[in-house]
Amino acid sequence: MMTDDPYRYDLMVEKALRTVVREALGVTAEHGLTGDHHFYLTFRTDWEAVEVSEALKRRYPREMTVVLQNRFWDLKVAEDHFSVVLTFNEVAETLVVPYEAISTFADPSVRFGLQFASSSLDEGSLEQGGPDEILDGEAAEDEALDLAGPPDREPPESAGEKVVTLDRFRNKT
Repeated sequence: MMTDDPYRYDLMVEKALRTVVREALGVTAEHGLTGDHHFYLTFRTDWEAVEVSEALKRRYPREMTVVLQNRFWDLKVAEDHFSVVLTFNEVAETLVVPYEAISTFADPSVRFGLQFASSSLDEGSLEQGGPDEILDGEAAEDEALDLAGPPDREPPESAGEKVVTLDRFRNKT
């Protein structure tokens, strides 16, 4: 049941944290990735305004993870979305992703991650939706790396203490 309370602090905090994603991508668009920084981005492919090819939508009808590390081009950061060119099976494709469609963002090089619950929510419900394919640990990393090309280094096993989840702030009624 959704609350009519206009003070939805959980949503306010989530909106502010999505700004962190936008700013990290903005720094990358301007300066490139420095040091060991690289990003894992999981987003809803069925979200309104997400633009991915039909082939990718068929393979990932709900959610997919991409890695921005070695092989990405033309990263553009706008107020409400970003776009980037990645290669899939050696075919360059442009992805357009609204920040609201992002369900997780991680920079394993500094053990930092954000998990957003609202992009996993079904419309009008507090029930969380799941990914199209549930991949754990190494399988998820392999799948993501297949999408963006080979990495220079292995990501850490977990994002540790710096993963921020918003579930504790959510109104459970």
